Amino acid sequence: MTAQNGHADPAKKPVVVIYAPPGMAGHLVPTVELGKLLLAQGLRVTVLLGGGDTSFLDGLAAANPALAFHCLPPAALAPEVAAACGSSFEARVFELARASNPDLRDFLRSARPAALLIDFFCSAALDVGAELAVPTYFFLTTCIASVALCLYQPVIHEGTTLSFREMGGDPVRAPGLPPIPADHLAAAVLDRESLSNRHFLELSQRMCDSRGVLVNSCRSLEPRAVNAIVSGLCTPPGHPTPPLYCIGPLIKPDEETGTTKRHECLAWLDGQPEASVVFLCFGSMGRFSAKQVKEMAAGLEASGQRFLWIVRRPPQPGAERRPPAEGEDDVDDLDALFPAGFLERTKGRGLVITSWAPQRQVLAHAAVGGFVTHCGWNSVLEAVAAGVPMLAWPLYAEQRMNRVFLVDEMRLAVPMEGYDKEMVESSEVAAKVRWLIESDGGRELRQRTRAAMGRAEEALGNGGESSAALADLATQWKKSAGDDDS
Repeated sequence: MTAQNGHADPAKKPVVVIYAPPGMAGHLVPTVELGKLLLAQGLRVTVLLGGGDTSFLDGLAAANPALAFHCLPPAALAPEVAAACGSSFEARVFELARASNPDLRDFLRSARPAALLIDFFCSAALDVGAELAVPTYFFLTTCIASVALCLYQPVIHEGTTLSFREMGGDPVRAPGLPPIPADHLAAAVLDRESLSNRHFLELSQRMCDSRGVLVNSCRSLEPRAVNAIVSGLCTPPGHPTPPLYCIGPLIKPDEETGTTKRHECLAWLDGQPEASVVFLCFGSMGRFSAKQVKEMAAGLEASGQRFLWIVRRPPQPGAERRPPAEGEDDVDDLDALFPAGFLERTKGRGLVITSWAPQRQVLAHAAVGGFVTHCGWNSVLEAVAAGVPMLAWPLYAEQRMNRVFLVDEMRLAVPMEGYDKEMVESSEVAAKVRWLIESDGGRELRQRTRAAMGRAEEALGNGGESSAALADLATQWKKSAGDDDS
């Protein structure tokens, strides 16, 4: 299935294909933003999606009329492969991408791109790129620190017979990174012999075999990790160090977030003092137990601070795990979710939203003074771009690891203690929210975040490090395609 847009006579421009896995919205947002930047460099861009749900394709194409979109046919796993994946979502996505290689080969033979940029879940596509002599790069929607750790993981693997799960909170060490408690690594790598862990070990070698790694961050935000990678300290012995291209932060612009109608929460923020509101949002899939929601509510009330809170329905046994659609109410009975009288007592200084909200626009609003976040990398970059300090409350995937980088290395967040236990207590919520808004420490954190915002803006500006890295790549691709305009 293909959605093709564009302007007249694009045929002279070389094509770059960006290959994203199915069902990964968090990966798709920066993928589309990268595509738009490559268009501005005089390239044609096709966003290629792994086979899966294509119901969103028409809307995505309509919102980005200069990009082409194509979906590969849905892939099927052999029974023995599906059995080996077990319940691992990550292993299944890796294997579905591998199973899509024949369809990918057919598509690339037709498209004849100057370059192929692949998500890490699509690492098996490197074989197809090599077969067809298409220069193939990784585009990673993570932080640079995650790239450093992924490259170095085989070295750690060879140095122990233990699984990370068996190491508990013992520190895992890698060049250019702070010590990471083993139990803060992504679940996909915790079990040494799991199929998902084998895929990530293989990913290190595949990155080394690629033409380079593009990453959604900038050197000035993560200098130690960058220096460790480019100096070869993270590369397993006997492998070449892949070129590193820091091209971020890639963030959806304000004017493209949400609908043309202004969201009600923005009007509410207009009436709040500058830097006074704590914004709580945990991603489209972030959900808490009913008990935890009540603890959060009690903490927010006790803090005395203003807040804007995006609340999702607590997990329902057997229910489909999906994000709410824009405008869809995600909670049936709001009063039953909170302590008795909570909404009435916090009326005026607190606003609870149970549907989609324009996170990028909220963070950019002058009234917002702090962000309680699940530490998803897209959300982190949006907070940095807005200069909003963070309270880290990681939930799943690589978010605990991101918390370590954010708190211990970048120093742009402080943790909400108890996130790794059964419950974050209301007293902790109250104390941290109050600290963030009222204390000297909170003000220092805000200053560091605003300094990081300045570095990110500089990286993306004319002649900035990220802009220059992307322009250099575009020049290489145009020259390799024999483009007269390069």
